[in-house]
Amino acid sequence: MVDYHAANQPYQYGPSSGGNGGGGGVGDYMAQEDDWDRDLLLDPAWEKQQRKTFTAWCNSHLRKAGTQIENIDEDFRDGLKLMLLLEVISGERLPKPERGKMRVHKINNVNKALDFIASKGVKLVSIGAEEIVDGNAKMTLGMIWTIILRFAIQDISVEETSAKEGLLLWCQRKTAPYKNVNVQNFHISWKDGLAFNALIHRHRPELIEYDKLRKDDPVTNLNNAFEVAEKYLDIPKMLDAEDIVGTLRPDEKAIMTYVSCFYHAFSGAQKAETAANRICKVLAVNQENEHLMEDYEKLASDLLVWIRRTIPWLEDRVPQKTIQEMQQKLEDFRDYRRVHKPPKVQEKCQLEINFNTLQTKLRLSNRPAFMPSEGKMVSDINNSWQHLEQAEKGFEEWLLNVIRRLERLDHLAEKFGQKASIHEAWTDGKEAMLKQKDYETATLSDIKALIRKHEAFESDLAAHQDRVEQIAAIAQELNELDYYDSPSVNTRCQKICDQWDALGSLTHSRREALEKTEKQLETIDQLHLEYAKRAAPFNNWMESAMEDLQDMFIVHTIEEIEGLIAAHDQFKSTLPDADKEREAILAIHGEAQRIAESNHIKLLGSNPYTTVTPQIINSKWEKVQQLVPKRDDALLEEQSKQQSNERLRRQFASQANIVGPWIQTKMEEIGRISIEMNGTLEDQLNHLKQYEQSIVDYKPNLDLLEQQHQLIQEALIFDNKHTNYTMEHIRVGWEQLLTTIARTINEVENQILTRDAKGISQEQMQEFRASFNHFDKKQTGSMDADDFRALLISTGYSLGDAEFNRIMSVVDPNNSGIVTFQAFIDFMSRETTDTDTADQVIASFKVLAGDKNFITAEELRRELPPDQAEYCIARMAPYQGPDAAPGALDYKSFSTALYGESDL
Repeated sequence: MVDYHAANQPYQYGPSSGGNGGGGGVGDYMAQEDDWDRDLLLDPAWEKQQRKTFTAWCNSHLRKAGTQIENIDEDFRDGLKLMLLLEVISGERLPKPERGKMRVHKINNVNKALDFIASKGVKLVSIGAEEIVDGNAKMTLGMIWTIILRFAIQDISVEETSAKEGLLLWCQRKTAPYKNVNVQNFHISWKDGLAFNALIHRHRPELIEYDKLRKDDPVTNLNNAFEVAEKYLDIPKMLDAEDIVGTLRPDEKAIMTYVSCFYHAFSGAQKAETAANRICKVLAVNQENEHLMEDYEKLASDLLVWIRRTIPWLEDRVPQKTIQEMQQKLEDFRDYRRVHKPPKVQEKCQLEINFNTLQTKLRLSNRPAFMPSEGKMVSDINNSWQHLEQAEKGFEEWLLNVIRRLERLDHLAEKFGQKASIHEAWTDGKEAMLKQKDYETATLSDIKALIRKHEAFESDLAAHQDRVEQIAAIAQELNELDYYDSPSVNTRCQKICDQWDALGSLTHSRREALEKTEKQLETIDQLHLEYAKRAAPFNNWMESAMEDLQDMFIVHTIEEIEGLIAAHDQFKSTLPDADKEREAILAIHGEAQRIAESNHIKLLGSNPYTTVTPQIINSKWEKVQQLVPKRDDALLEEQSKQQSNERLRRQFASQANIVGPWIQTKMEEIGRISIEMNGTLEDQLNHLKQYEQSIVDYKPNLDLLEQQHQLIQEALIFDNKHTNYTMEHIRVGWEQLLTTIARTINEVENQILTRDAKGISQEQMQEFRASFNHFDKKQTGSMDADDFRALLISTGYSLGDAEFNRIMSVVDPNNSGIVTFQAFIDFMSRETTDTDTADQVIASFKVLAGDKNFITAEELRRELPPDQAEYCIARMAPYQGPDAAPGALDYKSFSTALYGESDL
């Protein structure tokens, strides 16, 4: 039992040491008051301040019960208002008071109040019920101070301090930004009134014009603060400005009591501020993540649009009609590979990096994983990209094949036209000649001549059969190769064939007519006939030779041109024999002339059996002689061109055989670096970025190879036996190299992000990496379930099947059977750190809502920054609970949705 009746004790009402056993009780925190100067406690000015302050403080609570006191040492003497005060400030019921008017009834009521105070862990010294009943002012003030300490100050705590120190620290923090305010105690620091005004301005800046206050006008400052507090904050005026200014050192208990009212008035705002800060933090994370998601969606959409627009172009394998049109398509394709595709490769790589970074941020902020819109997953992008590369594959080869085919078609078409023109020139007038009826009126000698002439024509006609067949064969080949102008070729060929058939028929008819009259003919000039028979095939041979010497050719290799040169050399070797045949034919003609002259025969006109005169033979022979060296020059020029092409092949192969293995080596080194990383993550990141720079610096070698490849393509070189590397192989390898180093750098950046967000030390990160590498038996950067189980056991986990299955569901949610290093460190950091939760966010909203199950738009706009308030209002569903009010919003569903959970 507390001793309330200790007699003849000197006046004191500070509580002794000790407390309620709960740690940091009133006695602990006010123990220093035992050292206060007892003479000062009797200062009349202090007593006056305490009377006013304590009375106002008691009335601020008694008003809630509909009563108040006028005289603090008189109105508590019967114990009734004292018990009522304790019930109001504690929220608890005290024993029923005694209603009698006798002294004993009053003492009993006061004792019930003192017993209640003692039950709260407060040890009273020298304060007894009799002194209170007798109206002892100092004892009564001491008792009220004890109540104020216990119920208004004791629970104040800032950074693990309590009571007086906690209240002082709170004041210092709130007033720190204000000039001329330096709170060091609860007496002198408050005399000029600026500290009171600073407290109000810090929490309600619209109530105080702080910049207009002057340090040399304390009375105005104090009155301003006291009046504003009473009018707007419901804090009664507990002191007079003049009493504080007129006292050398204001009463500490009075000041503390007054300041504690400010603390409690603003404590609700403090809780709301804390709650709002938590919500703002959560919303800021969510807004940033949504911006990242929007950026990903846009980048993915743009890339997919480009891919889907490009694929049909690459899949369009409809050839154009001319080489020029196909060469333009080839140039467009080269621009696509050099100009348009490389930025898209970088965009695709950046898209994957952004996706991985976003997922890491979501994991670190305890948010659900990001699921892109349908068709915009990284896998969808990769599938579309594979479709693009599949469409691209073979496109360049197809273009070159079409160009090669068109080149051959143009060559054949020109050859067809040349042969057709020669044949048409030969047939010109032949039908009219065969239709003549000259044999009907001719003499016998004339008829014989006509027969011989006709025989010569038949021989000439037979010699032209090969050309007609060649023309038909070329036309057939043009049809089979789908030459665009085949109709006109076919029309011309058909006309030639029809004409040839007509010539054959007319020839046969004329022969019959001549043979019918041949019996009537007697003499034939055998010499002329022999000339005609030998001159005609020789003439045809020369025409064929000229045709061959002017024939165009197309080759692609040195071997082909050397074959043509050999054939030409073979032809030149036949020229001496041909010259002998020419001289023999000319000799026959000369012999006929000599015989005619020697026999005085007058020859009328030319040889009746042929139109091939000696002049024609000599003229054509001279033409053949001229064409031979021109053919030599053309073949040598083509040989030089093919030798140049061979140099281009070797030049490209030399560079490709360096670049190709270099890319492969770098790919292998990156794979090794990603597994065998040493030093801090920052060291690893710097090393990887330097490595990336060395790869970028190698780009001129690739550009040189592209230039050489361009020269090869322009020269229409279609194969290269000197290297196994094509430009396509080099391009794909280079793109894979850039993508791989970028992904490896992104993995390290995500590890740094995880480490910093989760508070993982560098030593822990190195230990995680060393442990992971040890159990990564295949050195692939991932491990199967058995190796991962061994890794967990090595780190101290005691694993049953159920626990291991739980862990596997976390690190391998897709049941792929593979655990990556990133998933491992995410798991380790998640197991050892705390993050904000949906429950914490719900609790914060509840504070802002004044403990309601819903919140209004006005409350959100009042408590949160404008952009975040509107963010919540736009996304919160209407509250449907039974206690719903107009405009009520459901903050619970909103909070749980932030974390991907179902509504609680």
